[in-house]
Amino acid sequence: MDHAHCPKYIHAHDYLGHPHEHTHRPQAKRQLMLSIGLTGVMMVVEVVAGILTNSLALISDAGHMLTHFFALAVSLGAIYLAARPTGRHLSFGLYRAEVLAALFNGVTLLLITAYIFWEGYQRILAPEPVLSRQMLAVAVIGLLVNLVCAWILSQVSSEGLNLRSAFLHMIGDTVSSVGIVSGAIIIMLTGWNIVDPILSILIAAVILVWAAGLLRDSVRVLLETTPRHLKVEEVERFILAQVPEVKHVHDVHIWEITSRMYTMTAHVALEDRAVSEAQRVLEEVADLLSHHFDIEHATLQLEVASKVHA
Repeated sequence: MDHAHCPKYIHAHDYLGHPHEHTHRPQAKRQLMLSIGLTGVMMVVEVVAGILTNSLALISDAGHMLTHFFALAVSLGAIYLAARPTGRHLSFGLYRAEVLAALFNGVTLLLITAYIFWEGYQRILAPEPVLSRQMLAVAVIGLLVNLVCAWILSQVSSEGLNLRSAFLHMIGDTVSSVGIVSGAIIIMLTGWNIVDPILSILIAAVILVWAAGLLRDSVRVLLETTPRHLKVEEVERFILAQVPEVKHVHDVHIWEITSRMYTMTAHVALEDRAVSEAQRVLEEVADLLSHHFDIEHATLQLEVASKVHA
């Protein structure tokens, strides 16, 4: 191998094409902005209505809507960020802004759920009267808004995981709205005001699970841990099994820039060979990493196998 002309580091994305060259996706943007607008307005309406009707369940559902409002906003932001060019000081762009926003949102949701749990506990001990008819009217409107948003997002949900995730969040909010409508009907027919705080605590539990996952995932990304679904040993074994020219893989590091955007560095040892042949092998490794593990930013350091264990 001509070591004088062989590049020490070879970046997978240099010869595969930058993986995050997205179109502006105008339809997806319009659908998301419309859903964000409808969700945001309904969220405010439920907060105001919850206070006026004395329904903690409506306020809890507004908190649930906040989680999905944030999810939709992140989905829209991801499209805009993906379209922005990188710079010398932002080599990966502004993708980490999504993670920081998720961390802030997770902390905010913890505070919201703490309030709902406490208030719900107090109302279970001493149930308060609820204006059930007005609560039902607002809950039905909220359900209709969620159904409309789910329908809007269903038209673009097949365009990627990001939009698919936003669509599933709206489905979850729709299910929550069905619960609020059912609770309002029960209160209206039976006068069991205790149903309201019970519903609020159940919704708060759902928010808590979502917030905990959000905090866990955002902290993992910020700490640059290996993505949970990827195992370094499995990636190493896969490369060795699929590319016989590779004799050894070591010093493998895999981390996440933002959700589903993976980066990897590794030392790849080959037998002594021509530079052009070595680059072909590294391109094959990079292609396998992209297609089988969604690792589209791979920096591979070339080594001579006979010297690895020398």
